[in-house]
Amino acid sequence: MLARHGRTVQLLEAHHQSGGCAGTFCRGPYTFDAGATQVAGLELGGSHQRLFAELGVPLPAASPLDPGCVVDLNDGHPPVQIWRDPERWRQERQQQFPNSERFWQLCAAIHQSNWSFAGRRPVLPPRNGWDLGQLLQALGPGNLASGLLTTATMADLLRLCGCSGERHQRLRRFLDLQLKLYSQEPADRTAALYGVTVLSMVQAPLGLWHLHGSMQELSRTLESALQQAGGSLLLRHRVEQLQRREDHWCVAGTTSRGQQFVHHAQDVVCTLPPQTLPALLGEQMPQGLARRLQQLGDPSGALVLYGVVKRDQLPADCPSHLQLDWQQPGSLFVSISQDGDGRAPRGEATVIASVFTTARPWFELDRDAYQTAKAKAQGAIEAGLAQLLGLQPQHWLQRELATPRGFQRWTGRPFGFVGGIGQAPDRFGPFGLASRSPLPGLWLCGDAIYPGEGTAGVSLSAEMAVRQLLQAQRKPGRAA
Repeated sequence: MLARHGRTVQLLEAHHQSGGCAGTFCRGPYTFDAGATQVAGLELGGSHQRLFAELGVPLPAASPLDPGCVVDLNDGHPPVQIWRDPERWRQERQQQFPNSERFWQLCAAIHQSNWSFAGRRPVLPPRNGWDLGQLLQALGPGNLASGLLTTATMADLLRLCGCSGERHQRLRRFLDLQLKLYSQEPADRTAALYGVTVLSMVQAPLGLWHLHGSMQELSRTLESALQQAGGSLLLRHRVEQLQRREDHWCVAGTTSRGQQFVHHAQDVVCTLPPQTLPALLGEQMPQGLARRLQQLGDPSGALVLYGVVKRDQLPADCPSHLQLDWQQPGSLFVSISQDGDGRAPRGEATVIASVFTTARPWFELDRDAYQTAKAKAQGAIEAGLAQLLGLQPQHWLQRELATPRGFQRWTGRPFGFVGGIGQAPDRFGPFGLASRSPLPGLWLCGDAIYPGEGTAGVSLSAEMAVRQLLQAQRKPGRAA
């Protein structure tokens, strides 16, 4: 976007490919999505559809997910199928969660208000007069009412609708599992204004999508747009230091061949997790921002099993995404490739099962303790897949487990953190981290910046940072 606005852009990427947690890796004929396995915003008017249209590149081939996810609460009842069709989903939830429609209707009303608000391109949280002006212009009458819920959680909405008692425990467990996927928090810690939209993303006219090929197609398309716009992508360039020198930035680091580099820029857009900023900025790290990061605590890490099975070993009509309420090592989110989608030869399927974990303890283990903990976690995940999909040890053609240590090596993220900050009320919207940093010419975007996690959220945060940067420069042709 910056290159299309006439700025000279260099994108520095530490890896041999772009994408980060939405990247992929290969094992022989198999392609695995490393982290993210589904994408939102490809529908007409969606965030990615608008972005790609502005960039003048075609959308990557994708198919809508229907159901978006099948959630097994492991309680003897039929799994919850989250259908794309709104009416079919209404019937499903009424059958699965009786007497809860008041809650779902309230969520829908708040979501519609939120969606209209987001479509008017607010800047959150505001850090100067221009930001505040953009925010005020985006406000509508419905936002004044929903604004009263700024500090509320999803659990508060349940109580407001009379859905918090004993007879609604199954609904609460379903919400805890789904919200944890997208906000890293359960219902009593997820901001209501964030959670209602998360719960509405599957249904038309929105939707979740399965990319053909792999999640890497998203990055490849964006790379082509960068090239067409005149920007350059430098792979295997790890940024290790950011220093402000009078009226410009020095961006220093090392290539994969051990060669040092220094780039000079008027502006820097940092997409790295904000936890990397103290090491990058050193003594120039703003103390207020440093204290804020300490208050936020750690994001989650992940344990991910990557495996391959014969497709006929899976249940008939097996959905692409499932979730299982599982005790050890935790609830599982499972993604299965579609036949012919390029991730595995026909007749075979990749199976990816992930669970959130506390990241730092994995780095405190010695070699033997680490291997023991890893084997125990893999066995527990495989046991969950045996219950969910009927997969037995002899069915696996290939399997391996990634821990936060692996994610740290793969993505460079501190302690292998896999998502942004948890979307609790005191960290979302006006109380979140701002894209406009306290340092001149330093802009932040990514999954820790409004509006939050996921590829669509990351793209929207980038769009917001671009608008702020262009407004601040006011002069064409300066380097970014």
